[in-house]
Amino acid sequence: MQELLYQVALSQVNGVGLYNARQLITYCGGIQQIFSTPSGKLSKIPGIKDQVTQALKDPEIFRTAENILQQCERNHIDISFITDDHYPKRLKEIEDAPLLLFHKGTIDTDHTKTIAVVGTRKASAYGKECLENMLQELAPWNPVVVSGLAYGIDITAHKICLDIGLRTIAVLGSGIRNIYPSLHKNIANTMCEQGGLISEYSPNTKPEMYHFPARNRIIAGLCEGIIVAEAGEKGGALITAQLANSYNREVMAIPGNLKIITSAGCNNLIKNNQAHLITSGKDVAELLNWDVGTTGVSKFKLKDTQLLASLSEDERKLYHYIEKEEGIQLDNLAWKSGINISRTANLLLQLEMHGLIEMLPGKKIKTT
Repeated sequence: MQELLYQVALSQVNGVGLYNARQLITYCGGIQQIFSTPSGKLSKIPGIKDQVTQALKDPEIFRTAENILQQCERNHIDISFITDDHYPKRLKEIEDAPLLLFHKGTIDTDHTKTIAVVGTRKASAYGKECLENMLQELAPWNPVVVSGLAYGIDITAHKICLDIGLRTIAVLGSGIRNIYPSLHKNIANTMCEQGGLISEYSPNTKPEMYHFPARNRIIAGLCEGIIVAEAGEKGGALITAQLANSYNREVMAIPGNLKIITSAGCNNLIKNNQAHLITSGKDVAELLNWDVGTTGVSKFKLKDTQLLASLSEDERKLYHYIEKEEGIQLDNLAWKSGINISRTANLLLQLEMHGLIEMLPGKKIKTT
């Protein structure tokens, strides 16, 4: 609980996003140590501005954090910090992932088959019917469906999932205790029994206009593929599709009637090669390789087993991350492993002497 208090407190400091949090944790050696590190040392950490240093010394952030923890406890809301094992793995891959997530329900964010559905708030009968057919065809693969609880395509996707027994997750632009739009509150409550709710905002946070474009990155980050069911020439659905493309997610679009303005966005995505054209659930499954098993032998297993057995736990942990992400940089490796940067450097020297890794220019590391 003490660690969680510090995590929530850090998330409440203005100016501390993912990059600065990584810098602070890496250089200070842990999240609790951030708050005990002298201001002079904090100010020397790359990227940390004076306003952040001052805010970290303000006792008010701990009162705020305690209040948030009480809200969560009263309302059965769970919290995940980005370094936690239970923080969504796909979301950890994106550079602008939120530090903290609040979530409620029976959520499986790491389900192997997870898709997002986005679209216009002014959904037509055509768009709703196409989406219903698509999700019904996908039901045999039992995917988790992520959307944003908004009017139109979003709420249609959630309702269809509840009706046909698929798990569904809503990513909110408000706190979990401030469901927006309020008309969808009952559906949100039902979703907690068949999926759940996620927000990067503390439970009582009111919806703000700038929250909704921000939450789109979470929708895109959680999924392995995204379906644009119906969209106009502009809007949040297209922003989410662009984000998904930048995160190397598969973007798919249902083609629409040329005479319907809410089909223009989907048709343009397809025309500009920014989305795959899909007309059935089978198209989605094939694009995401749901029917293809993946096998592979880890290079770790191919190394001399005696040598690997002699490594310390931290050395094996570092080797695992390097093997997983060839060319990973030193700072990023320290951040992901949770080992402070000076110890990481010492352990890498040992791994290099064992002939297991190679140091490259730009502080990059790869396995041999």
